[in-house]
Amino acid sequence: MTTPGADGHRPRHIDARNDLSGTIHGPVVQAATIHGGITYTVQQAPPTGLRVTPDEIPPLMVRFVNRTEGLAALDGWLAPGRDGAGVGFAVLHGPPGVGKTALVTRWAEQGRERFPGGQIYVDFAPLRGEAAGADASEAARRCLRSLGVDDTYIPGSFADRVRLLRSLTADRQLLIFLDNVSDPSQAAALILKGKGSFLVVAGGSGLGELALDGARLMAVEPLDRDSALELLADRCGAEKVAVDPASAERLVELCAGLPVALHVVAGRLVARPRLTLAALAAELAAEPRRLAGMSLGKERSVAAAFDLVYRELAPEPARLYRLMGWHPGATFDAGVAAVAAGLDPGRTAEALEALTDASLLEETPDGRFRFHDLVRLHAGDRATEEEGPAERPALLRRVTLHYLALTALADRAIRLDRLRIADLDQLLSTVPDPFATPDAPRPVDWLEGEHRNILGVLRAAAREETLQTEVWQLAEAFTVLFLHHRHLGDWRESLELGAAAAAEALVPAAEARLRSLLSRPLMDLGEYDAARRELDTAQACAEVSGDLVVRASVQEFSGRYWDRTDPVRAMEAYRSALDLNTAADEGRGAAIAAYFLGCAQDAAGNPREALVTLRGAHDQLLARKDLRMAARVRVAIGTAHDHLGETDEAVRALREGAAALRDEEATHYEAQALVALADIQERAQGDPQEVRTHLERALAIYEAGGSPRAGELRERLTGGGDVTG
Repeated sequence: MTTPGADGHRPRHIDARNDLSGTIHGPVVQAATIHGGITYTVQQAPPTGLRVTPDEIPPLMVRFVNRTEGLAALDGWLAPGRDGAGVGFAVLHGPPGVGKTALVTRWAEQGRERFPGGQIYVDFAPLRGEAAGADASEAARRCLRSLGVDDTYIPGSFADRVRLLRSLTADRQLLIFLDNVSDPSQAAALILKGKGSFLVVAGGSGLGELALDGARLMAVEPLDRDSALELLADRCGAEKVAVDPASAERLVELCAGLPVALHVVAGRLVARPRLTLAALAAELAAEPRRLAGMSLGKERSVAAAFDLVYRELAPEPARLYRLMGWHPGATFDAGVAAVAAGLDPGRTAEALEALTDASLLEETPDGRFRFHDLVRLHAGDRATEEEGPAERPALLRRVTLHYLALTALADRAIRLDRLRIADLDQLLSTVPDPFATPDAPRPVDWLEGEHRNILGVLRAAAREETLQTEVWQLAEAFTVLFLHHRHLGDWRESLELGAAAAAEALVPAAEARLRSLLSRPLMDLGEYDAARRELDTAQACAEVSGDLVVRASVQEFSGRYWDRTDPVRAMEAYRSALDLNTAADEGRGAAIAAYFLGCAQDAAGNPREALVTLRGAHDQLLARKDLRMAARVRVAIGTAHDHLGETDEAVRALREGAAALRDEEATHYEAQALVALADIQERAQGDPQEVRTHLERALAIYEAGGSPRAGELRERLTGGGDVTG
C-alpha cells in the first residue's frame, strides 16, 4: 500500500503507449540493451563526529618540479604576524593546465604538521551548475561532512551552513583548498575563523577582487625553460633529452610551458621509443589545428600536442575519446563508457587503458575516469569535426537511459513501496540489478557518488525535445537521494527540470508529483512563496490527472506547507489527503496522512482529538509492518499525553517509541524522543539517574552525527544549565 508523502510508497503505474512516430503519450520507455554496470568502489563518507581530522587533498602522482618561489610565498603568508597567527587566505590564478593544483598539493604535503585540524579539498569543477550560488552552498556542505557532520544536522541555507562551519573550526588549525573556482563569491564566504587556519583558492582569471577580502594573490605562470625541461626529462627519460637538448627546448616552447601538454607529449615519447625529439617537434610545429580555448592567446597552441597523440590512437580508443568529450558528467565509470561507445566491457577496458596510457585520461582513486578540462575541450572538438550530426543526441539518449535504469533500481532498492508515476517495468526487465548482489554498494552511496553526473545528464537531456519523458522519469527516481542527503540546490534544480519536462510531455500526474516534491527544498531554502506557487500548480495538475493518490499526495505536501502558519488549513489538507487515500484504498497513505493530521491537531491545542487520530494511524501502520513510522507515531502520542498532563502515559509512549526507533536505527528521531522523555521525567521529579541516561544516549547520537545540539546537551550534563534544558 502507498502513502502520498515524500518518505515512501509502493510503485504505481499508469496506462501509457509510445507510437513509432515518436509521439509520447505517457511515461513509457523503449530502449535498447543497457550495456555496462556501475562502479562498485564508491567513495565512502567520512566517519561522523565533531573531531574528525580530514586528509583529503589528492596526492601528487608524478614528481613535482621547481615552483620554489611559489612554495616560499605560501610559507611566508602562513607565518605568524605581530599579533600571533591569524587566518591565511591565498588565491592562485592562471591558465588551465598551468599547475596550480600541483603547487598547492606539494605545499600541503610539505606542511602537513602545520594543520593539525586536517586538510579539506573541494573541487568546484564538478559542482559548477546552472543555479547561481548552489555550488558554494554545496561546497560548505562538503566541508561540514568532511568534519564529520551528518547530513541530518547540516542546515538547509547557505548562511547557516557557513555559520556552523565557522563555529566548528573556531578552535582548529585547518587547511581548506578550493580548486577550479570561477566566481569570487564562491570562495569569499568560506574564509575560516580559527587562528592558524588557511584558505587556498585556485582558479582562472577574475578572482582579483578577493584581495578586497584580504586574499594574497599569486599568478601561476607556465613553467620556465629549465623547469619544463626537467619535467620532460623526468617523464620520458633524461638520456633522451640530453641527446638532443635543442629539440627538447623546441618541444617545451611549442607546449607553451604547460605541464598538462608536456605530460601528454612525454607520454607519446614513452609509448613510441623510436620516436625522436626532433621528429616530434617537427610534427608539433607543423600541426595546423588550433583550439581557441587552449591557445593562451599566443600563436602556438597546446591543442597540437593533443592532436599528435590522438592520431596515434587505435580506432576504438579514438572513438571513445571523442564520444566521452560529449559526456555531460564530470567523471564517468567503465559502464558509462561502454554505453557511450556501444562496446562490450572487455573492449571498453582496453580502450580506457589506452587513453590513460596516453595521458589523455586520468583514473581517479574511486575507480572513475576524468579528463583535464583542456583535454575535454579537445575531445569534444574532435567529436564535432569527425562524428555525424546524429551521434551526439544518440549518445545522450544512451547515457540518459543508462542512468535512468540504474537510478530507478537504486530508488527501488532503498524503498520499494513509494509512490511512483513512471512505469519503468519494460526498461528494468532488461537490466541486471547491480544492487541485489552480495557485494553490491549501498544504493545511497552509489547515488551520492554519481549525483553530480546524474544532474549533468538531466541538464543536457532537458535541452533535447525527444528526451522529455526520460528527464521527468529520471528526476522522479533521483529524488530518493535527496530524502537522505539534502543537497538543496541540486534537489531543487533536478525537480524543476523534471517538472518542466513532464509539462512538455503532457503527463499531468508526473508534473503534479514533481511540483509537490519541489515544495520541500523550496521551503527548506526559505522560499515559501515559490513553494506555494508550485503547490497551486501541482494541485491543478493533479485534478486534471484524475488520479486520487496523486491528489492525496499534493494535499499532504500542502499540509506540510500550512503547518508553519495556519494549523486549521494544515488540518484541512491532511483530512483531504486521508479521505482521498481511503477512497483509493491506499491504506498506508491514509495512515501517514492521519499521523500528520494528529500532529497538526496537537499543535493546534487539541491533544485529546489528536490522540484518537494518532492511535488509529499507529494501529494501521503496525498492521502493515511499517515499524519505523509506527514508532514515530508512538512518540507523537507521548507528546499529546504530555500536553494533557498525563505524565505516566506520556512516559510510557515515549519509552516505547524511543526503543522502537533504536531498533529501526532511526537514531535522529530516537534522540528527539529521549530528550522529550528526559524533560517530562525531570518536571515530574523522576529518577535523576534515568534522566541522565536518556540525555547521555541522546548526546552520543548527536555527537556521532555532528549535531549542533550536542553542545547544548553536553552543557546540561556537566551542570552548565538546567538538566532538562
